[in-house]
Amino acid sequence: MTRVLDPQRLSTGRVLAVSTALLTLGVVLGGLLVADVRLPPFQGMDERWARWITSLGNPFWDGINVVLNVAGYRGVLVLHGLLVVALLLRRRPQTALYAAAAGIAVLAFTQILKAGLLRDRPDNTVVLTDTGSFPSGHVASTAAFLVVVALLVGRVWVWVLAGFGVLAMMVSRTYLSAHWLVDTVGSVCLAVPVVLLLWLLFQNICIQENADARRMLTWRARASRRQRAAAHQESES
Repeated sequence: MTRVLDPQRLSTGRVLAVSTALLTLGVVLGGLLVADVRLPPFQGMDERWARWITSLGNPFWDGINVVLNVAGYRGVLVLHGLLVVALLLRRRPQTALYAAAAGIAVLAFTQILKAGLLRDRPDNTVVLTDTGSFPSGHVASTAAFLVVVALLVGRVWVWVLAGFGVLAMMVSRTYLSAHWLVDTVGSVCLAVPVVLLLWLLFQNICIQENADARRMLTWRARASRRQRAAAHQESES
């Protein structure tokens, strides 16, 4: 894990700019739902998207999206929990605390908004769902997990994969008629800022923990080489 993780320090200004933009969009969408939860101004767009995406249905895509339905909530929560455990086992308690806090915060805010807004889901959903359509728990949990992983690994290709993963989950939830398109957008507007803003609080200690672990690994490797060399000399003598 030491060599896999390479967390990078993010600019406070950029994080605040991205988070502010996403939160602003999320507040606008949520505010429009508060004003008229049954017929918000974007309902027509949501319904047009729903008709188009469901028209693409076939057995192949049905199978993929059934897998994503399971993986995107329970699966992601399990993976998030395993990540926290792995970080603890590798002696990164502060990084584990960050990962846990990010996941729990996103999950809590998602459930609060669901219960507060109680937007109706599409009528033709083909999977089991709970109450409240806005925001999507699947998309929010997936975004939280993937952004946390991208921050901890600190490589561009992981960010790209994370983006594709979140986009795939957004499309999947509308394909299954479990959510409206705006529900999935709202989830990203919630999850990403929460994870990024928490990173500002934890990034220094997480980077330091990783650097300390690397130094310890290097020291152990050198000590092991010296022990082997000494043992080899003794055997020759």
